[in-house]
Amino acid sequence: MIEHATIVIGLLVFVALIFDFMNGFHDAANSIALMVSTRLLTPQAAVIWAAFFNFIAFLFFGLHVADTVGKGIIDPNIVNNAVIFGALSGAIAWNIITWWFGIPSSSSHALIGGLLGAGVAHAGTGGIILGSKLLSTALGIVLSPLFGMLLALAISVLILWLFEKTAPYKTESRFNKMQFISSSLFSLGHGANDAQKTMGIITVLLFANGYLKGDFDVPTWVVISCQAAMGLGTLFGGWRIVRTMGMGITKVRPTGGFAAQTSGSIALFLATSLGVPVSTTHTITGAIVGVGLSRRASAVRWGLASRIVWAWVLTIPCAGLVAAIAYHIGKTFL
Repeated sequence: MIEHATIVIGLLVFVALIFDFMNGFHDAANSIALMVSTRLLTPQAAVIWAAFFNFIAFLFFGLHVADTVGKGIIDPNIVNNAVIFGALSGAIAWNIITWWFGIPSSSSHALIGGLLGAGVAHAGTGGIILGSKLLSTALGIVLSPLFGMLLALAISVLILWLFEKTAPYKTESRFNKMQFISSSLFSLGHGANDAQKTMGIITVLLFANGYLKGDFDVPTWVVISCQAAMGLGTLFGGWRIVRTMGMGITKVRPTGGFAAQTSGSIALFLATSLGVPVSTTHTITGAIVGVGLSRRASAVRWGLASRIVWAWVLTIPCAGLVAAIAYHIGKTFL
């Protein structure tokens, strides 16, 4: 007969994979919106393309981000089943709310907020690890969209300069095909950075319950499960957010799509190699703004952009509040 504790762990792992699925579903727009808005691929083909590269990302990157999330945000010694339940509940709830309103918010920072909220509810502020990993995560919130914006602006201006004497139709046609490369790279970066956050959550859960011991190594089955859940979520696509990302912030042509995706992928590759859990949403949104700025400041719909930024500001505290409440509910039966 299966023990109660094993059933609880199994359910929590399942909830973690639901969050990972929702991460892919919620953030699918990051990978596919530009391909769809520039008519490179149909929506159905775009999600299949992005989901494939989301899934195979583990073949190309180390697991530094999973290590940061698993033991760099809150003290692993305070982690128990209720803390994990609270963290996941806060992140899932915020993802549902922002998806419903078509707001491209960060699943990554919703999970960070959930961890902080549940951790503080359980052990007070002493449970937070005030170290380099938390600092790098905080810096990533600010720097990833800024880096994406400036790099996309630079690439867009460079393209305009290099192809100044080429007919616009030929230039756009050429870069439309090159989006196959840039979108593939961005989807790899998305799958690598985002799926690893759930890997960290499941791994620290297994350590807390004595299923793993020794060094903080992510089991292979956890890696495959998380990549598959994220790829499956991307396959279903969050179409409300696709419209906002692809057409709401600024008008994006193939050259702009290439510039934004290339900038975003470079930012994600860099962050993943450094073990920094950044937001793919923040990064690509900043890059899209940079593309708009390469034409003129008025090309960006600043009203919508400001509402998106407000959602970013509210993500961590709101997810943390829901996580704290969920923790107190969860500790009565977990």
